[in-house]
Amino acid sequence: MTAAPAILRRFIDLPEGQMHLREAGRDISGRLPLVLLHQASGGSRTMVPLMRVIGAGRPVMAPDLPGNGDSCPPLRAEPDMADYAAAVLRMLDAAGIDRVALYGFHAGASVAAELAVAHPERVAAVILDSMGLYDPAGAADFADRYVPELRRHPHGLHLIAAWNYVRDTYLFWPWFETDAAHARGVGLPPLDEMHDKVVEVIKAMDHFGAYYRAAFLHEKPALLPRIAGPVLVTAGRDNSQAAHLPDLAALVPGAETLVTEGIYRPETAVATAEALVGWLDRVLRD
Repeated sequence: MTAAPAILRRFIDLPEGQMHLREAGRDISGRLPLVLLHQASGGSRTMVPLMRVIGAGRPVMAPDLPGNGDSCPPLRAEPDMADYAAAVLRMLDAAGIDRVALYGFHAGASVAAELAVAHPERVAAVILDSMGLYDPAGAADFADRYVPELRRHPHGLHLIAAWNYVRDTYLFWPWFETDAAHARGVGLPPLDEMHDKVVEVIKAMDHFGAYYRAAFLHEKPALLPRIAGPVLVTAGRDNSQAAHLPDLAALVPGAETLVTEGIYRPETAVATAEALVGWLDRVLRD
């Protein structure tokens, strides 16, 4: 069995500040890097289980997007998905990387789509995982309700609120509808995983809500048909957004589809990563 690659961390200087980055397989030459773009709340730490598999065969990098994890805040107080995509492009420029494949999970899929359409010469293939598709008429109201109010409290009550929020994102969709009709039925992750996710949310509590809003307001039907090159539209079987997979795939000419077991648990993340590697190896031939 191939040993899991070391996952290294560093910061890259951007005009707006520093972007935090996780990397694996940096020394693998002749293969196109894969950039993993995380969901709203959680940061690049969520991508580590995928990196342990993908980084054994090709360079893989996962930035904390602006306002998330350990990265600096976004340039604008109310960024849209094009702003997040532009920040990823500045990161690639600063790192001296000309061309990549992109993987985006939930909100990260919107960032990947924006970057692929704006700079097709820089993007060789795109994987859109568990992307949401929302009714524009109610998107703004839903975004306001979805972003939790996490305000510092002298008795630390915001820490409990963050824990309850993260817990309920696993238990319900949407998380604030805590009745049987909205139960996801997938259970909770291991306690260590919950703890780590809560820490990431607390670190980014002043800014991660902007990423959520940008994701809910993102106008995908006009953008997705403009993606060129190989595209895989995928979703975890039990993911809250899995039902959108057929409609999203229909928006992307020539897209392939794949249902996986998801990325949240280590045992399923391995199988998912292996499936993504197989697709990348087939379409990139690098």
